[in-house]
Amino acid sequence: MLDLCCGVGGPGRFLTRELGCDYLGVDASEDAVALARERARDLPCRFEVTEIPPLPPGTFDVVLLLETLLAFRDKEALLREIVRALPAGGRFAFTFEEGAPLTESERAQMPAADTVWLTPRDEMQALLARAGLAMRWEEDWSESHREVAAALADAYAAASTPIASRIGRQALDELLAAHRLWSEWLATGRVRKFALVAGRANRSGSGPRP
Repeated sequence: MLDLCCGVGGPGRFLTRELGCDYLGVDASEDAVALARERARDLPCRFEVTEIPPLPPGTFDVVLLLETLLAFRDKEALLREIVRALPAGGRFAFTFEEGAPLTESERAQMPAADTVWLTPRDEMQALLARAGLAMRWEEDWSESHREVAAALADAYAAASTPIASRIGRQALDELLAAHRLWSEWLATGRVRKFALVAGRANRSGSGPRP
């Protein structure tokens, strides 16, 4: 299993503990990877500091990309790399933020707007198909994601003093603004959040195995 943008590796540690899989997590943050390694302890997890794309060499039965597809403007190039890393019948499991691209006004409101690249649903389906991936499973997580974003905003506001002392007031204000705006967009349907699994087609052309 290859976990892209793994952060501190929470899902990877859980899956490794439950399934005993061979796991590699990659992230651009040295601090996140250091913490992931510390928390993995005796689990058979490996972590590397690297920017993607490109992906690490080799093939993987499963590629994960959770909560970060939104940050990739060129999703087509990323999907090509993911398909290269999957064997026939391999799985790509990911979360997807669906919506029309941000307007100039919305980009002005959203902190770090250069990491928010929404994609319409039909465009994402076309990108997956061109890459050689077929949808196998999906769930709409919009409401649960809205609840989490709202709860995080409330928690950050309640602990604003100690958080601001660590990261600075401007960073805290941007964190609150992003979570509140995200919660509002999810509540109004401006954005929808999905969890999906896509499979790479068999070389014979018979489609992904069940």
